[in-house]
Amino acid sequence: MLIGVPKEIKNHEYRVGATPSNIRSLKNAGHTVLVQTQAGGKVGFSDADYEAAGAQIVSSAEKVYQSDMIIKVKEPQEEEFPLMHEGQTLFCFLHLAPDPIQARHLIERGVIAIAYETITDAHGRLPLLVPMSEIAGRIAIQVGACALQLNHGGKGILLGGVPGVAPANVVVLGGGIVGTEAARMALGLGAQVTILDRDLNRLRQLDALFGPRLMTLYSTPSSIEEALCKADLAIGAVLIPGKKAPKLVSREMVSAMTPGSVIVDVAIDQGGCFETAKPTTHANPTYEVDGVVHYCVTNMPGACAATSTRALTNATMEYALELANKGIKTALLENAYLRQGVNLYAGKVTYLPVAQDLGYEYFPLEACLS
Repeated sequence: MLIGVPKEIKNHEYRVGATPSNIRSLKNAGHTVLVQTQAGGKVGFSDADYEAAGAQIVSSAEKVYQSDMIIKVKEPQEEEFPLMHEGQTLFCFLHLAPDPIQARHLIERGVIAIAYETITDAHGRLPLLVPMSEIAGRIAIQVGACALQLNHGGKGILLGGVPGVAPANVVVLGGGIVGTEAARMALGLGAQVTILDRDLNRLRQLDALFGPRLMTLYSTPSSIEEALCKADLAIGAVLIPGKKAPKLVSREMVSAMTPGSVIVDVAIDQGGCFETAKPTTHANPTYEVDGVVHYCVTNMPGACAATSTRALTNATMEYALELANKGIKTALLENAYLRQGVNLYAGKVTYLPVAQDLGYEYFPLEACLS
């Protein structure tokens, strides 16, 4: 199979879809890999590194997109849509539910769009989303701590406080991977942390994991509102796989937060769980609503691209090899968990949550494959 690895062009996105080690594995399996020049330059992988691993270095995205399968990190940007061709497989993060424009373009191009974020495993987990969720949860506390500084628009509170001065009050909405890692980081820095979730079993697990340092609350509109009124830093960490994030926090709740408080909405990739959230970039990461600083960058792990690239490709490459070695159709027919990643197939929406959120007719993938 001819496989292409383009250079990412989203704002301040320096991750790359495959490392030289990954290229070597694909090459050893008999595949030809095109890598766009400088695709991995910012994370320590030179063109010479890729060539030594067996890749062919090409000068343009146009040449890369002639491949049968594209392996990348983030969803394609506007200038990439015309480069795709019918029947091509796109293997990357997509987050289609809150992005009707991208969905329309990919449907029109007739590609097979396999989303990292909806592939499952035997335990019902999302194995390709987990490493980025771990990183995003940790980054959320780093950027939140910086945003709390007066020079960044915050109220001037040090997250961990100092002896004789209380630490910041951190509220985390959602007890999944993002929420757990955010709580771990915030607790490690000495903050007071409250985490809200609707899964009582998960709250029990978190209580056992962190002990009395962490306060757990059952999530209701009232408990969210009460917690946010006291919050210095609020983290949005809610996920419904493949669907738009639920708007758990209204504009009124945000307005009731104290001026200089900070919101980091990690759920922004799926539309955000704060009503006031809108996508931002690493170039312009924050804005204010009613005196509350919002950080809503849609590719947060890109800020730590060297770590993120390695963590992501550790998880994705076995699936890329399976798709390449068996062929797309055979791999999908044989692997039910990989089938869960197929959001679009040759112009049809094959992932039910995306069809529901965007108003498209749903086509079961099994019917399309047969």
